[in-house]
Amino acid sequence: MPNTAIKTSYLASFFPIIGWLKTYNRQDINGDLLAGVITAILLVPQGIAYAILAGLPPQLGLYASILPPIAYALLGTSRTLSVGPVSIAAIMIAGALAAPEINALGNPLQSALILSAECGVMMLVMALLRLGGLVNFISHPVLAGFTSGAALLIIGSQLPQLVGLKAPSCGADLACYNAYLSGINTPTSLISAAALGLLLFFGKPLTGLLKKIGVKLAIVTAISKCGPLLVVIAATLAVSRFNLTEQHVAVIGDIPAGLPKLSMDLVNPEKWRLLVPYSAFIALIAYVESVAIAKVTANLRGQKIIPNQELIALGVANIAAAISGGMPVAGGFSRTMVNFSAGARTQMAMLIAAGFLSLAVIFFSPWFAGIPKSALAVIILVAVFRLVRIKHIFHTWDYDRSDGIAELVTLLGVLILGIEEGIALGIVLTIASNLRKTSQPHIAIVGRVPETEHFRNIKRHSVETWHHLLLVRIDESITFANISFIEDYLDSELRRQPNTKHVILIFTSVSDIDTTALEALELFNQALQATGKTLNVAEAKGPLLDKLEKTDFIEQLKPGKLFFSTEDAVKALG
Repeated sequence: MPNTAIKTSYLASFFPIIGWLKTYNRQDINGDLLAGVITAILLVPQGIAYAILAGLPPQLGLYASILPPIAYALLGTSRTLSVGPVSIAAIMIAGALAAPEINALGNPLQSALILSAECGVMMLVMALLRLGGLVNFISHPVLAGFTSGAALLIIGSQLPQLVGLKAPSCGADLACYNAYLSGINTPTSLISAAALGLLLFFGKPLTGLLKKIGVKLAIVTAISKCGPLLVVIAATLAVSRFNLTEQHVAVIGDIPAGLPKLSMDLVNPEKWRLLVPYSAFIALIAYVESVAIAKVTANLRGQKIIPNQELIALGVANIAAAISGGMPVAGGFSRTMVNFSAGARTQMAMLIAAGFLSLAVIFFSPWFAGIPKSALAVIILVAVFRLVRIKHIFHTWDYDRSDGIAELVTLLGVLILGIEEGIALGIVLTIASNLRKTSQPHIAIVGRVPETEHFRNIKRHSVETWHHLLLVRIDESITFANISFIEDYLDSELRRQPNTKHVILIFTSVSDIDTTALEALELFNQALQATGKTLNVAEAKGPLLDKLEKTDFIEQLKPGKLFFSTEDAVKALG
């Protein structure tokens, strides 16, 4: 029996589905069934729309919404994350496929499948190397700037679709642009306006109205999230009823009926090589955004996300997308929140959604042919508009100027240089900013708060000081990057206070001293001793003392000393 329990526990660590299935009950299935149906309703228009956004046949978005969610449900640690096509990844895929060297090789469908496979392989390699913590290396301001920039790019790419315009190739020729704009299609524009109005009505106005008349929250959520599907149905009926295709209203066209055939037609070494940098960025962003979204819903229910297991789950999901003819996938924010709000208790909701979507692909694919692209463009716009957070830049700027600059530069970099270049610029800028902060640590001259044993910054508090003692608190580990700054600060204070006899370094916030910094402190100590002064250390932490005891630094301090507390140092040297 114990061996069986150990085996089950071991399997559950790789397949979290085993853990929640053991406690699955009727209440869970009730919530999951409703959430699964609602999420499936959302997956149909979103899957098609995001595939078209990526410049791919619409079925790739639908296929990416069937097998990948099933793979994630088996392996993922989030109970409510909805995995499938997402807008940010779609615009990155479009950029990769449009790259001249990729476009020259032809067969964009194969390129998209290779992107899915490469993303999956990269995530699995990251999991093997235990790089789940990589999510912490992209700061929230950089991610927010990237998301806003990418959302603006998506909006810009969809605006022509709203009025029936094709992408211009005019360069700087204003006369050409005038001719281009004159090609606005009136029926397409009317469909877009009606679709936008209907989607906006299904937002706060409808939910507010339903809540006022006492409709249950679960039903309100279910009705409000049917907006995209109703938009697609209404727009498709309008196109069919009034024969609008004859008036050049663009529709998505035929979609192959039936489930995708599993295929391993991914052998193209040249494409694999050229797509590596693009898939690396897509994998990184897909992982970071998925974990961020998963943590939001997990925290609301007191659940836990295991980042490294998420890498495995998302990696396998993307490989599943590749072999089932789908585009790269990630956790979608809007779908996940819909799934969560609709009452999803476990990943059974996504298994149910995948099941319903499979039925739709098998039996209703012919119905999708007449969907106008403008209606899908409206769905994309409404979904991504909330991702544009310009106000957030100002809030970040007010709190931390460096983070605000990083967020703004990332946004502008994405818009001007491109998605990969923009986020890379933001990451580099954040690292440079942190290095700058580390190289110029906060240092305070402190004194004692009267009638206490507390020592505080003399510039902030009324404290007592001693003319022959210089008490210096360094609020950072001491390294090669900041030791010169610290030395300059100490030299400046000693020149300002020539009567100092004892320098006391307070190491409350010092966790480490590297070799370069230690050698510099030894030289500083020697310089002090040459002028009849002593260097003393107070409140050093245990791990730091362990390191220092392996050197002769403590011996070199004499007649200076190590003190347990600053109060002890003041009493002994005062």
